[in-house]
Amino acid sequence: MQPTSAPDYRPLIRQAFAEMEKVVVGQRTLVSRLLIGVFTGGHILLEGVPGLAKTLTVSTLAQVLHLHFQRVQFTPDLLPSDLVGTMIYNQNQSVFEVKKGPIFANLVLADEINRSPAKVQSALLEAMQEGQVTIGETTYILDRPFLVLATQNPVEQEGTYPLPEAQVDRFMLKVHVDYLKKADELEVMRRMANLGFKGDVQAVLTKEDIFGIRDQINQVQISDTLEKYLIELVFATRRPADYDLPEFAQAVQFGASPRASIALHRASRAVAYLDGRDYVLPEDIKDVALDVLNHRILMTYEAEADGVRTQDLIEGILRKVPIS
Repeated sequence: MQPTSAPDYRPLIRQAFAEMEKVVVGQRTLVSRLLIGVFTGGHILLEGVPGLAKTLTVSTLAQVLHLHFQRVQFTPDLLPSDLVGTMIYNQNQSVFEVKKGPIFANLVLADEINRSPAKVQSALLEAMQEGQVTIGETTYILDRPFLVLATQNPVEQEGTYPLPEAQVDRFMLKVHVDYLKKADELEVMRRMANLGFKGDVQAVLTKEDIFGIRDQINQVQISDTLEKYLIELVFATRRPADYDLPEFAQAVQFGASPRASIALHRASRAVAYLDGRDYVLPEDIKDVALDVLNHRILMTYEAEADGVRTQDLIEGILRKVPIS
């Protein structure tokens, strides 16, 4: 796949999956999506009911990738300074010093992000977009790679602060974490019921490896035809009736933004790379289309009342839009 002069990271990536499976069972798609985020620099929003190992998966990934990890439990009383840091007064030296917050890490897990007020969400999303934070009068560049993995619980909405649609758009992928299969849950139960289970994993990749992989993903080829197909998919979310989907004509309030085109382009190349290819297939685009688009489409109130889901629209688009 790669020129002889370029290092082959595929054995290391396979080893990373194997290390993750020592702890995380039955979530290979989730692990794949997290690696896509790390390798392409895209933030990820994880949505699922409690107990599906979202936090465990992220913390284990940080160990496997040898990255600095911080977890922030978002609560209604959290302040922006609790996240980014603040100035504190040193009485011994009579000067103000900077106390950096947990945002200064490579992997930041924003647990239950919808439980914090808008000011805290805004501070996090600004750091995601700019890659820097300002404390006092000084701006600090965040360490690279920098990735925010936010979780939210779709069940409990009382006392929460839902992310505005414009802010959710900053996440490259929104991944729905579903229940495990019976065999996988049986394996989880047996492992965790063992009081001696430790789940130790080895660090496989380094920061340098991640940047090397990122460079190689950037060299994965995508044809003009597939690039135009990708654009057609995004435009179909805005005007479904133009793509022989009249049943969704009145269901969409806002379609996907141009950020969706960029994210779909990057993610599909990463899928091809993880599959051992240096070129993109239509299946790669379709594989990540739901995760890229599902949080970028705003349905009308009437559509939601009728039970029309964004997933239904995306699946219809993938069926109807041809590859010219």
